[in-house]
Parts: sequence; C-alpha cells; structure tokens
Amino acid sequence: MRLVNTRCAASEARGATLTVRRLDLNLIHNLYVQFLIMEKHHSYSQVKGVSTGTTILAVKFNGGVIIGSDSRASMGESYVSSKTINKLIQVHDRIFCCIAGSLADAQAVTKMAKFQLSFHSIQMESPPLVKAAASIMRELCYSNKEELQAGFITAGWDRKKGPQIYVVSLGGMMLSQPFTIGGSGSTYIYGYVDAKFKPDMSLEEATQFSTNALALAMGRDNVSGGVVHLVVITEAGVKHIVVPGDKLPKFHDE
Repeated sequence: MRLVNTRCAASEARGATLTVRRLDLNLIHNLYVQFLIMEKHHSYSQVKGVSTGTTILAVKFNGGVIIGSDSRASMGESYVSSKTINKLIQVHDRIFCCIAGSLADAQAVTKMAKFQLSFHSIQMESPPLVKAAASIMRELCYSNKEELQAGFITAGWDRKKGPQIYVVSLGGMMLSQPFTIGGSGSTYIYGYVDAKFKPDMSLEEATQFSTNALALAMGRDNVSGGVVHLVVITEAGVKHIVVPGDKLPKFHDE
C-alpha cells in the first residue's frame, strides 16, 4: 500500500512539473510578444517618417525559389539613411521574408514570426511549412492592421510542396504566386517581369531574371539602389548572392 502511494505521488509530481513547464512556456511567449510590441512602438517613435522606398521580388524556378532585394533604406521623401541594409530576413532554415515599408514595423513582425515558427517547429518536431510561416505573417499583419505600415514576401522550400512564394499585404491578405514584385521600384518593372517570366526556368535563367529586374528598378527609382541581395533556396540548402552596384547590368546610358 505504501509503494502504491509512493508511485501515485511520483506520478502527480511529474504531472505538476509538466503543467508548470507549459505555464512557463506560455508565460515566456506572452512576455516576449509584449516586449516586441513595446520595442516596435519605441523604434517607430525614433524612425517615424520612414518611406516605402525599396524594390523586392521573388521567383520560382525548377527546383527552388529566389528571393531578392536592393539594399537602400530611405527616410522622409528621398533622404538615403543606409546603402547596405539587408532586407532579406531568414525566419527559418529554408524560409525567408523580404520587407517593404516601415523598417521598425517589419522588424517587429519578423521577430514575432521567427519566435512563433521556432516554437511551432519544436511542438511539431519537424521543420515548419512555408505556408505556415506566411500564415503567421498574415495573422500578425491582420491583427495589427491599424498600426502596421509594412508588407512582406515570404518564400521558401519545404518537403510537402517544394518551392513556394506568398505575398502578405498591409491588411493581412495572403496570396500564392509563381513570382511577385513589391516596393516603390516595382512600378517601373511590371512590363519587364510580365514579358520575361516563364514557368520552370533554370537556376541560371531565374538568377538573370531577378538581377535584371532589380537593376532596372534601381536605375529608375531614386529610393532604390545599392547592391542586389539574392537568396537561392532549394532542397540542398540556402545560398546568398551579392551583386555589387558596379557589376549590375546596364540597359541605357547612365
């Protein structure tokens, strides 16, 4: 009888420990979200007036996806605050986001998404799906649509659906696309990408397509510029490519 009581006590202790751990994880999650919200408001007060000057894109090819952007950050109308910012943010091993809009808002959202994805992958004991990452971004954008001034492209590769691209707009709308462009520089290249895109491009073709599109936008949009950042995501892994400004293709006399 004493042995049975000892076992019951040990079982209750283990159950209580698991309950405490769950409470601890929930408490940590809630505190982290509150911290990021406060950090976002603090950052926004410091960089209020950041414009949406940028050019971002993503394109699927046969076996993977390329996500890319320029590297110029602007404030106000046309003041260039940074020439070397990396707008491609890794939220998981084979999932990246690129940002357009308020940098403070975008950083706050991607930090929250990165934390939630890590938490999700631990619970599922497997890498998260690209759609799951985009859905988290969509939920964060929709829940805070009155305050946020940022849009996102989420791209990556997973074992279920392979390469994927999702666009998450300001209000929280999510669309799956074979290729997409965004930012102020995108208005200059809609004709080019519509004419030159084709399904199942090779890696070389997709890389040239992305580089040309970004170079065209950077040559015409005064708040896009710097270098071209490209990330190639495939089943084999992730490769980061940087094309300096003096190595970009030219399409007219400058």
